Amino acid sequence: MAHTASAALLEACVEAGIDYIFANLGSDHPPLIEALAAARAQGRKAPRLITCPNEMVALSAAHGHAQVSGRAQAVLVHVECGTQALGGAIHNAAKGRAPALILAGASPFTQEGELAGSRNEFIQWIQDVADQRGLVRGYMRYDNEIRTGRNIKQMIHRALQIAHSDPKGPVYLMAAREVLEEEVPPVAIDPARWRPLAPAALAPADAADIAARLARAKWPLIVTSYLGRNPEAVAPLVALCRRLAIGVLCSVPSALNFPADDPLYQGSQWNEKVQNPALAEADLVVVIESDVPWIPQINRPSPAAEILHIDVDPLKEQMPLWYIGATRAFRADAATALGQILAALETIPPEPSAIAERARHHAARHAARRAAIAARAEESGELTGDVLTARLRRHLDERTIVLSEGISHYQTILDQLCLSRPGSLLASGGGSLGWNGGAAIGVKLARPDHTVVALTGDGSYMFSVPASVHWMARRYQAPFLQVIYNNGGWKSPKLSMLALHPEGFASRAEDIGVSFAPAPDYAAIAEAAGGAFARRVTDLADLDDAIEAAFRAVREEGRAAVLDVAVTPL
Repeated sequence: MAHTASAALLEACVEAGIDYIFANLGSDHPPLIEALAAARAQGRKAPRLITCPNEMVALSAAHGHAQVSGRAQAVLVHVECGTQALGGAIHNAAKGRAPALILAGASPFTQEGELAGSRNEFIQWIQDVADQRGLVRGYMRYDNEIRTGRNIKQMIHRALQIAHSDPKGPVYLMAAREVLEEEVPPVAIDPARWRPLAPAALAPADAADIAARLARAKWPLIVTSYLGRNPEAVAPLVALCRRLAIGVLCSVPSALNFPADDPLYQGSQWNEKVQNPALAEADLVVVIESDVPWIPQINRPSPAAEILHIDVDPLKEQMPLWYIGATRAFRADAATALGQILAALETIPPEPSAIAERARHHAARHAARRAAIAARAEESGELTGDVLTARLRRHLDERTIVLSEGISHYQTILDQLCLSRPGSLLASGGGSLGWNGGAAIGVKLARPDHTVVALTGDGSYMFSVPASVHWMARRYQAPFLQVIYNNGGWKSPKLSMLALHPEGFASRAEDIGVSFAPAPDYAAIAEAAGGAFARRVTDLADLDDAIEAAFRAVREEGRAAVLDVAVTPL
């Protein structure tokens, strides 16, 4: 068999550590299909093809895999149609800084058999568009067209080098069939020459200055959103905060950034219409890895507070409107910068009385907050989101990874789970719903020895394309538990409306377009598509049995499970 560009592409993927190609195949992919079949027949290593009936699910699966493995996976889509069908998953991967290699075919550029792969189906004229890459360019860290198979391996490695370098994100390459069919000489690649950039560090003088400011501040506070995307960054953050008794506030966290059971943890904040007391009292706020550290219309630091900002993307160059009033901003990797600040503190004598006062203050607020959270989960005879989450928490262990996409229950899930292990909590980092189902498959493929639990609202569940998700979960032995916080519709748009028009016509209307009545049988969708364990729970008395049976299905029977739980309605 001739050595084709498609074979070289697969070789490059293997060299780069890509284990899976999440694929939605089309008429542009015969060269790759043939190369994969040849690799299997001849015993050559190649990524495993995962058939994805929906492109949104495909990229969400790659996103989830990258969140726990740290490595980009490949997503193969059909020309411009499949590119568009990636939909909101592109937004999520870009905003969540998830590396992914998106490979798209393109309509053949010859029509009379001039080259192997020339046009032979009517659809290839219709799918020939002026700027296919432009459909996703605003979300990609890099995009290009492969024009010859002779440097295809270099193109793949360059794209992945960019995807894995901070700020990380998806990359997009496209190639026509003639290019993918091209016979090419073998090319030897040394992957060590295509490594991502080393993590950026603070200048030594800046690290010393930040350490000094933290040491002399009366009420320093650290605000973060996704420092824990790198689990190794959590330990130096904990060490720094414990050394100086610094409080930690998480703003819309999309990862486990700080142990929720630590007395210095001051909680998390999303869209609550209240001023956070920890933020209000701080005289020094250090923002580390956060896109939205606060919402200034209702919750912001004191005007007298000094703000410092450490981030791999401190300018937020893809956000047209963004500023937080930082007096100094630093482009640096969080784990690296925190290690430098800790080292600089070695030369600064501590102030035991100030540290002890802060520790007592933060511990008292932490304890009061935990008591209020526990009170919300006390049995009242009602099946609320707090009760559901508290019951679920009893079944989590050290080998459980939780994916959260319960939008109107976002805060409830964080509060009641009270997780402490780095890497145990994931969210998409973006704002396009439906990530949780595909991401759960990707996480399970990357961590087959872990229990994966996806928590989702009923709206997010429908966005996740559950028929495709659960068909894939069964076919590829990737069982996970999906719990639906079913409040009967889109609560978040209703809350957004009420925030602007609390006394308007819509506030009094019976139907504003957010109800899902009559509701589908959500769990039955998963049962029909993937043989999942399915149960609807409407009575608090049935909740514990249902949860136990669902975890048993996942952990012992090896099949996915869906619990549709009717919580407090809209």
